[in-house]
Amino acid sequence: MKYYIIAGEASGDLHGSNLMQALQHQDSNTSFRFWGGDLMAAYGGEPVKHIKDLAFMGFVEVVANLRTILTNIKLCKSDLLKFQPDALILIDYPGFNMRIAEFAKANGIPVHYYISPQVWAWKQNRVHKLKKTVDFMYCILPFEKDFYKKFEMEVDYVGHPLVDAIQKFRSAASLETDFRKKYNLSERPILALLPGSRLQEIKKKLPLMLGAANAFSDMEIVIAAAPNIEAKVYLDIAKNIPIQIIPNQTYEVLNNAYAAMVTSGTATLETALFHVPQVVCYKGNPISVAIARRLVKIDYISLVNLIMNKEVVKELIQSELTEKNIIEHLGPLIETSKKREILLTAYNELEAILGGGGASEKVAGLIFERTKQ
Repeated sequence: MKYYIIAGEASGDLHGSNLMQALQHQDSNTSFRFWGGDLMAAYGGEPVKHIKDLAFMGFVEVVANLRTILTNIKLCKSDLLKFQPDALILIDYPGFNMRIAEFAKANGIPVHYYISPQVWAWKQNRVHKLKKTVDFMYCILPFEKDFYKKFEMEVDYVGHPLVDAIQKFRSAASLETDFRKKYNLSERPILALLPGSRLQEIKKKLPLMLGAANAFSDMEIVIAAAPNIEAKVYLDIAKNIPIQIIPNQTYEVLNNAYAAMVTSGTATLETALFHVPQVVCYKGNPISVAIARRLVKIDYISLVNLIMNKEVVKELIQSELTEKNIIEHLGPLIETSKKREILLTAYNELEAILGGGGASEKVAGLIFERTKQ
């Protein structure tokens, strides 16, 4: 089978790579052409564009890069027609992928959408377009199936692929050498900082994270650095604050962390699944955030709280994101306290809600069976 896969962000690259591996288990004659990153490239196929050239965050940033985005869409359409896949697999990345879905449907290419766009959060009328352009939708959040049912759209709930990814990592990590020795770390408890993967968000949030981290002098401050950001960026922001920078190894860092400050997004759920107490930190472009607040119809920004439908982890957003507030909310989670115990118990409940794993294999099986018919 010939599969054309489009992932536009780091999380999509991760889930895309696991899906590619699962598809290879289902079908020994797979052929891939894809938009993705290094993880997807490890499973072969022909790459078209790398995620580092695709990720634009926020309304203002999208407008500023509109010409590049439109050029990419044009390239994708022509490339898709040349490849003529048996199935197009779209992974999240809705601004781009929903346009490609419409084009593919019009040209008779079966459309499989893995990881639903967050239409339940804003622009719910996009569901009508998805009904017309997507043949099969695979959802990873438990409440999404009921949401789509309200619009008379049948979808498959497959569980969250992060459960698979983290189980797979932990299994491999248990066989590796000592983490602290590998990175020359002290025996102090690790305070992990996850400031994001884009330069603009790192510059906004990391100074505040580091300022707060400085209050926990008995901890080893470790930055889970993005692979596309030079170490000098982090060092220039840190100045005289002692830090350890570990690039492109977020799971290794989380697997050994005692507590964390985490930028919003997939990382909040990853941190929870590694059972690391966290404070969620978000500060974006003021105009983009103002627009989002008028459009978004959800009560929380972190996946942990959205899935649990209550505040499990503290979210510090925009003006609330200060050094003082981070210290106030993270401090009790670092101590052996009731708050830490309550949070860790909630993480166990979260994991149970997300199921026991197997999302990638489930999706691959469904795609293969539906494609070969």
